[in-house]
Amino acid sequence: MKKTLVSALTTALVVGAASTTFAATNPFSDVPSDHWAYDAVSQLAADGVIEGYGDSTFKGDKNITRYEMAQMVAKAMAKSNVNSTDKALIDKLAAEFSDELNNLGVRVSNLERNADMVKWNGEARYTYTSKRDKSATDTKVNDDELLFRLEPSAEVNNNWHVNARLDASTDLSKDSDKDNHGSSQDAQVKLKRIWADGQYGNTNVKLGKLPMQLDSNLLFDDEISGASLTTGKDLKLTLQAGRFDLDGDTNNDSVNAAAGVKDDTANMQSVGLQYGRNKLSLGAAYHHLNSDTFKYMSEYRDGSTSDEAQIWSVNGRYAFDKNVALGGSYAENAKADNYKKAGTVELDYKGAEPANKGTWGIYTAYRHLGQNVALDPSYDGAWAGTKGWEVGTNYTIFKNTVASVKYFNGEKLGNGKDAEKLFGRVEFKF
Repeated sequence: MKKTLVSALTTALVVGAASTTFAATNPFSDVPSDHWAYDAVSQLAADGVIEGYGDSTFKGDKNITRYEMAQMVAKAMAKSNVNSTDKALIDKLAAEFSDELNNLGVRVSNLERNADMVKWNGEARYTYTSKRDKSATDTKVNDDELLFRLEPSAEVNNNWHVNARLDASTDLSKDSDKDNHGSSQDAQVKLKRIWADGQYGNTNVKLGKLPMQLDSNLLFDDEISGASLTTGKDLKLTLQAGRFDLDGDTNNDSVNAAAGVKDDTANMQSVGLQYGRNKLSLGAAYHHLNSDTFKYMSEYRDGSTSDEAQIWSVNGRYAFDKNVALGGSYAENAKADNYKKAGTVELDYKGAEPANKGTWGIYTAYRHLGQNVALDPSYDGAWAGTKGWEVGTNYTIFKNTVASVKYFNGEKLGNGKDAEKLFGRVEFKF
């Protein structure tokens, strides 16, 4: 290792003497203790991609130099069999320590070095749904949607990024370019999300119009305009507050009907605890919302009306191995008298990885989604006000091209009439 250090130092001096400018960052200076690279390297170490630097003494409990960090990154770059998540971490580390890697003889192109400043991800996706609801006026509804999505992320400094989401969609069956021509479809590009994201060690802060941070599957598949704070490592505490548009892109008929009568935007405050380590994940949360919409929701209360929702939830998941996992969640609205409970149990086997052609997964789930608590569930099969079984599969056809099929068969909670839905999607990710 001493010979390697001497060789690298000599190379750095020669390069510095031959250049008109000398790199401002000393390769032998310590990487600050709160730098994001420590978490990234720890994750790679946990996944078995790297074992440390030099004599393999890295344990994540002491500061190391930029040169030592670059050694670990170089080893990670030499690995060929890594998953897409680890590959993204390696690319980000390579961009950060590109000067040190160049001194080690590991080539990093200018494009790679600058890639982390502004990243553009996105997808083009086609979605087909066929919904059968025996209790609805129109018992059969089909939908063909083509959506284009961009998700830029811009680096502000070592701690802060700005993220956004822009969506536009069109109805293929009608060949329409008019706004709101289908189920929440919009041909014009809309800014759906924009938030500043700050990371300080194990503490994360989000400010703006951001993704829902708690119960985003069972209860709230939407954004909130406000702020969130999450802190902790294995046990995480999340605080969230802001304004939540109940009638945003919801599939809840009860909310949609009430929102047409009264302002549907709710004040929302949430707190949650989530524990995750190795194979086990457990969590609990509480949400308080107030909006006049609740006064007009059908069968929300039997007696006097209320403009509040007080929702508590629990969740858990256990991975038996790298392929099989069982998870579930339950929630209840203490302010509602009817349809106030929601829950799901899901068994997952594997899962499609967009970066790896041929990977696939299947799942089966039972869902019960009371419409007065599951205000905007995210499931592509079951919807608010139904209960029943849902099955699905996904498959990576080509690299970054994933096809999904889901089927729900159940009944409406209010009258027991049949409810079913077929869902298909092809995603082209970039």
